[in-house]
Amino acid sequence: MAAARRLLPRWARALRPISAAAAGALPARVKVVEVGPRDGLQNEQSIVPTAVKIGLIDRLSHTGLPVIEATSFVSPRWVPQMADHTEVMQGIKKLPGVSYPVLTPNLKGFQAAVAAGAKEVSIFGAASELFTKKNINCSIEESLERFSEVMSAARAASIPVRGSGLADADGGFREVGGPGVFCAQRNLSHCAPGGNALLPAQWASSLGERHDKAALSVRALALGQVSKKMYSMGCYEISLGDTIGIGTPGSMREMLTAVMKEVPVGALAVHCHDTYGQALANILVALQMGVSVVDASVAGLGGCPYAKGASGNVATEDLVYMLNGLGIHTGVDLQKLMDTGTFICNALNRRTNSKVSQASCRL
Repeated sequence: MAAARRLLPRWARALRPISAAAAGALPARVKVVEVGPRDGLQNEQSIVPTAVKIGLIDRLSHTGLPVIEATSFVSPRWVPQMADHTEVMQGIKKLPGVSYPVLTPNLKGFQAAVAAGAKEVSIFGAASELFTKKNINCSIEESLERFSEVMSAARAASIPVRGSGLADADGGFREVGGPGVFCAQRNLSHCAPGGNALLPAQWASSLGERHDKAALSVRALALGQVSKKMYSMGCYEISLGDTIGIGTPGSMREMLTAVMKEVPVGALAVHCHDTYGQALANILVALQMGVSVVDASVAGLGGCPYAKGASGNVATEDLVYMLNGLGIHTGVDLQKLMDTGTFICNALNRRTNSKVSQASCRL
């Protein structure tokens, strides 16, 4: 952290982190969930070499990040970028104290992940009846029944399951399957390995709704009910996402207020994209409401292929910089994190989306 501060202008270095008391009710510690290797890389048009993916994860492992989402066990037919999931899982150097969860859309994906050495999995879904009906041709209740297969297998294997959320912005069905699988306007049953229907568990937070408060309230209540069912089925944590990135602090507050009536805040996380530059503001609201787990992507990798101009996830570097300034402990070395961002941006031949790295002239 000290090395990273030396990269800042003199006036910025003189600033002191504000106390949690001065900022309001903030958590003393935040768990940062790194999603770059999976959510960030899956949208790349050119196939990223397996060695680069392994190198990225290994570097992230040495930054102090406690959780690194490694890959996705989905059909390579629909997500060719993740076709090397087994090679990645078996090639990375897993460090003690670091979790390496993988996305598994259904039972077949779960079984393949466990066979490759996965010790934790993530699943996804939607909280809209119309969204669910159009994309997996069943109701939310029916989708939950399908989801129970994975939960049963996970319990038998003592594998923790994390449910992650995505935003279905305005009923447009731009992004289906969340950060893991994109299959707009087509039946998701074609996306699963082996042709099996995908099991939902990344629940739509619907933060945007084009600022329609009535629609937002309805969707927030629906999300609360579905999140409650997920939690009762055994998901230890539920990440609520805005993957199109149109949410605002106001809609974040309303969504969390509804969900927190159904699920303990200690079991919630947020996953924000920065399309409209609102990600850090939305995260700050979540922190003020008691959330202490945040998803982020190194160098701001990622995006939504069905929302023109949508940018990637909030950059992990920017998140850690903000948390440092708030006096919130993460255990993450910002300098090593920026170095890792430099590595992957050089490999992808692109400029970082991290404002902190840009300001520090890393790229």
